[in-house]
Amino acid sequence: MDKPSDNPAISHVNTRRKELGDFLQVLRQRSAPEAFGFPAGSRRRTQGLRREEVAQLAGISPTWYTWLEQGREVNVSADVLTRLARSLQLTRSERAYLFEMAGRRDAQENEPVDDAAPPALIALLDDIAAPAYIMGRYWDVLAWNDAAATLFTGWLDQPQERMPNLLRFVFMEPGARNLLVDWEIRARRITAEFRADCRTRLEEPPLQKLVEELSQASPEFAQFWKQHDVLERQGGQRDFNHPKRGLISYQQVTLHPVEQEQLKLVMLKPVT
Repeated sequence: MDKPSDNPAISHVNTRRKELGDFLQVLRQRSAPEAFGFPAGSRRRTQGLRREEVAQLAGISPTWYTWLEQGREVNVSADVLTRLARSLQLTRSERAYLFEMAGRRDAQENEPVDDAAPPALIALLDDIAAPAYIMGRYWDVLAWNDAAATLFTGWLDQPQERMPNLLRFVFMEPGARNLLVDWEIRARRITAEFRADCRTRLEEPPLQKLVEELSQASPEFAQFWKQHDVLERQGGQRDFNHPKRGLISYQQVTLHPVEQEQLKLVMLKPVT
C-alpha cells in the first residue's frame, strides 16, 4: 500500500495546508500591532502580531488558529477565512490566495463589482493604433478607440442610446451577420466564451436579464445557450467583411487588469 505521501491527492492537500500556514504566519509577522489597536511596546518577543491577537481579531480560538499556522489537518470554513481576511486587512490578491490555499470558494467573488474602467486604461486606448476596446463583466463595451469605431462600422461609430454590448451586437444587429465572417461559427463560439466567463455569476439578475433578452430576440442565441458549450476566451484570427475595406483579418489578444479582472482589454492586431 502506498504511503500517504506517495498519494498525489494527499500530497497536494498537504502542500496547500502548509502553504496556508506559512502564508498566515508571514501576514501576521508583517502586521504592525499599533495598526490593529494593540500596543507595540519593547517587551514583544514576536515580530508583528501575536497569534492570540490574530485569533482575537478574527473571533476564533487561539489554539485553533495556531493549528492553522502549523499546517495541521483542520477544516477551515469560508466564514473563518472571511473573518481572517478582514481582520488582517488583506488585499484582493491576498484574499484570493488565502481562499485558494484553503480550498474554499470566496462568496465575495459573487458580490457586485464596479465595472467602471480606470481612466488610465481608457487613456491607453488612444495609444493603440489597432482596434481596441474595453469590455465589462456582462460584455458591455465601456470604451473604445477610433480604430475600433472604424472597424465596427454601423455600431461603435454611431450614437449609442445605451451602453453597447458585444452580444447584443452579434445577435441583434443585422449588420453583424455581414461584418463577421462565418457568422454562425463566431456567434456559437462567443456564446460559449460568455458562458465560461460568467460561470460564477449565473445567478446575478443583470446577467439573467441579458440572457433572457437575447434568447427572446435571437433563436440562434437561445439554441447556443441551451447547448451549454464552454470555451475560454482565446486569441486567434478574426476575419471581417468590411463594407469599405473588404476582407480584413486580425489576431485577437485579450488582457485583464490585475485589480479589475472582470474587465477585458481586447486588441485586434492586423494580419499582414
